[in-house]
Amino acid sequence: MPATASLIVRHLGRVDYQASWRDMQEFTRQRTPETPDELWFLEHPPVYTLGRNGKRKHLREAGAIPVINVDRGGQVTYHGPGQLIIYTLLDIQRRQLGVQSLVRLLEQAVIDLCSHYGIRAGRQTKAPGVYVAGRKLAALGLRVRKGCCFHGLSLNIDMDLAPFENIDPCGFQGLEVTQLKQLGVDSPLDTVSKLMQHRLENLLDKNSHEQQ
Repeated sequence: MPATASLIVRHLGRVDYQASWRDMQEFTRQRTPETPDELWFLEHPPVYTLGRNGKRKHLREAGAIPVINVDRGGQVTYHGPGQLIIYTLLDIQRRQLGVQSLVRLLEQAVIDLCSHYGIRAGRQTKAPGVYVAGRKLAALGLRVRKGCCFHGLSLNIDMDLAPFENIDPCGFQGLEVTQLKQLGVDSPLDTVSKLMQHRLENLLDKNSHEQQ
């Protein structure tokens, strides 16, 4: 099955974190070599998540916000309304994508989006994600099982950033976060979702052609 013809995109609205996590796990467990890849665009109610190697010390105060230990890579992060979540359910073996290549592809999609809005964004060494003037705009966390990945990235658009003050984002003490709204972007989440979809599809398609 050509990789360019095997991508399904779903815009799911606001979904409970644990429900979407279970759905990702089940999708990955049941998929076969012929299963089309999928991209899920959604947002979550407020929740803190700790990755497989996450240290609780990086979460100082949860308050009323649930804390969930999950099977992705990375440390602690926060998800909430106004943050775009993109789950990447991809057969990276079929697409001939390494994990680091996929991380860079996801980062590049956000960097390209920022460029569209006239914002200069970039990467940081040994700290996956996308940054603007040293502040984190997008976070990444993946899980790979039998050549297939799930989880993905979160992009802050127009949300309450206060819960980030109770954590060391991605395990980095003192790391500040930002969002598109603070950077002068007034586009709603649905608009940003479509722009990100276009960029991800183009980058995945480009990678597929490079592997042929």
